[in-house]
Amino acid sequence: MVSFENHVTSAEDLVTPYAATRAGFVAQALEKNRKATPYVEEAKALKGLVAHCRAPKDLLGIADVRGALLTASGISDKASNHLTDEDKTDAIEGLVENFLEPAGGSFVEELIYRFLLIRGDSLGGSMRNLAGALGERKLSRAILSTLKVEGRPYSWLHVKTRTWVQADDDDADIEMEMKGLSWQTEGEDRTLVYNLTVPLVRKNVDLCLFAASPEEFNSGSKASCHHEPESYLALGELKGGIDPAGADEHWKTANSALDRIRKAFSDQKLAPHTFFVGAAIENAMAGEIFDQLQSGTLKNAANLTNEGQVLSLCNWLLHV
Repeated sequence: MVSFENHVTSAEDLVTPYAATRAGFVAQALEKNRKATPYVEEAKALKGLVAHCRAPKDLLGIADVRGALLTASGISDKASNHLTDEDKTDAIEGLVENFLEPAGGSFVEELIYRFLLIRGDSLGGSMRNLAGALGERKLSRAILSTLKVEGRPYSWLHVKTRTWVQADDDDADIEMEMKGLSWQTEGEDRTLVYNLTVPLVRKNVDLCLFAASPEEFNSGSKASCHHEPESYLALGELKGGIDPAGADEHWKTANSALDRIRKAFSDQKLAPHTFFVGAAIENAMAGEIFDQLQSGTLKNAANLTNEGQVLSLCNWLLHV
């Protein structure tokens, strides 16, 4: 029988070791650098386009760099949608007069620094979702690997096109673009969807497993299986943050969400499984999680940094 007992026999099993924490921080740093690369390349391109300018005001005559000048002036892409062309020109002229001209012969460097500063702020916003994205990818790859080893055919939901794609032998990096997975368990359809607003709960849930085919799921349709409480087999919370300082807060948030899920379904006399996967698990929260596993409140749990636990949980998920 597949259960949490296959990989968790004590609270200590769930605690994140120091080596895993260190490796997690390194992985996040590498991902930040990967995501920063396009911004650095944009800055290099900008420098090449304006290198011939002899004075800051020469920049105003280069139409191709107007967008970059607007960025350097402090106007984000989102904010620019609410500005007129005249407003944008005023912002660029303000940049030239107040910051580039005082820089003298170093005005090109000043422009590049300010461009990178504002673009970096945009990068910082996307980085706030980095831990969750990395965690989702890691769990997805574990599920995909388990499906492949078991020889099960599956399809996956493309996050941008919102279409289901039948998997083939080359499944490299599909976890980067995947919002859902579908397979069969003992001849019955299963569909797993990430980051879905559950109507019954009225909140976003990280992982939702349905007793339904992919054709029965359509997030924009009232006829979709996610509007049918009886279709839910399991709902889970995934916390990919590796920082031990935020571990307890992440667990409190996840635990509250799971309690809310259980109550909403209990009111309908339903009891789908709930589970938790976390990267940063400290001693106190490990004890709480293990107590819930033993009482049956949680059906399963795993430490995301422990490969064996993650694969065991995936095996359980595929057999629900």
